[in-house]
Amino acid sequence: MIPAAADLDLLATDIETDLRSTVRGLLADQCEPGAVTALYDGDRSVVVPLWKSLAADLGLAGLLVPEELGGAGASAREAGAVLDELGRACAPVPFLTSAVVATSVLLASDGDEARTLLAALAAGDRTAALVVPLALAPGAALPDVSVADGRVSGTVRSVAGALEADVLLVAVADGQGVALYAVAREDAQVTPVSSLDMARQVADVTFDGASARVLAADADAAVRAGLLAGAALLASEQAGVARWCLEETVAYLKVRRQFGRVVGGFQALKHRLADLYAEVESASAAARYAAAALAAGEDLPVAAHVAAAYCGDVAVHAAEEAVQLHGGIGMTWEHPAHLYLKKAKADQLAFGTPGAHRAALAPLIDLLPGGDD
Repeated sequence: MIPAAADLDLLATDIETDLRSTVRGLLADQCEPGAVTALYDGDRSVVVPLWKSLAADLGLAGLLVPEELGGAGASAREAGAVLDELGRACAPVPFLTSAVVATSVLLASDGDEARTLLAALAAGDRTAALVVPLALAPGAALPDVSVADGRVSGTVRSVAGALEADVLLVAVADGQGVALYAVAREDAQVTPVSSLDMARQVADVTFDGASARVLAADADAAVRAGLLAGAALLASEQAGVARWCLEETVAYLKVRRQFGRVVGGFQALKHRLADLYAEVESASAAARYAAAALAAGEDLPVAAHVAAAYCGDVAVHAAEEAVQLHGGIGMTWEHPAHLYLKKAKADQLAFGTPGAHRAALAPLIDLLPGGDD
């Protein structure tokens, strides 16, 4: 029997609307497209000041952290609104990796060490990253890292957020389960990797007997919760990417003239944009539902897998349409369309591919190979 969807309110609250407006205004001032394009030439000067403004000045680093630990005590709904705006701007900040994934792992972990680190993250004093490949799906096997006498060894490739992190969270699996360790960034070798999306540049992380402290002895569920939260809220970023592509393309086709007519008046393009509009609206709804389900703790696995499977494909389609329908200018380095195509494609692979999420979703809704559903 297919489970019924939870009855969750998807309408934006005044807090979400105000938060979205504030974040959009800050990004308009401090994250213009040229600064993001410069990342591909090795200029990362925009990253640190932008993250400081978001993390400390606006307090977004502690958005999901309880008030008693110095955070905002907000929910995944507010985090989804922030990620939507970050996606619209291709903002190169570690909000997803630190304020969502690493924070969610720590929130699900027991112990004073985890609480102390959460307080530091909330204050914007520290930034953390979970050391797993960016493409790791929530249910996939963890990377092969070992620990002996309190020292961690091993290499994990394509880790997102490691370049900006002060603290690296390392999940070590052994015969007894999964333990979570914290390693200082300076005790690890973090090697930047040329990435498709340089706004979320990945790095290879190597531990060679790095000193580590235990945060949680039984952390498998916490790590999986963090990865699922990342997949669920990444959909909001993908929806933001898709929305920007749609709006910018419509605006361009309203003024671009060819053969004596406004290009947007051609019937074939109207059909393409109408179809894209329907997809983007559906992606936004799926992303909002995933964020609401995460906030309420209801229907989460189904909502997360649906959003991750659908929004990833829609964002790529919207970005491809943006590049094509902008014509020649859409193919240039100066126009930001290429930034959104790269981000959309990289995001499509993050925290599991759409195919992996569809495979994980099937047994949850009794849609099994050879079944009747």
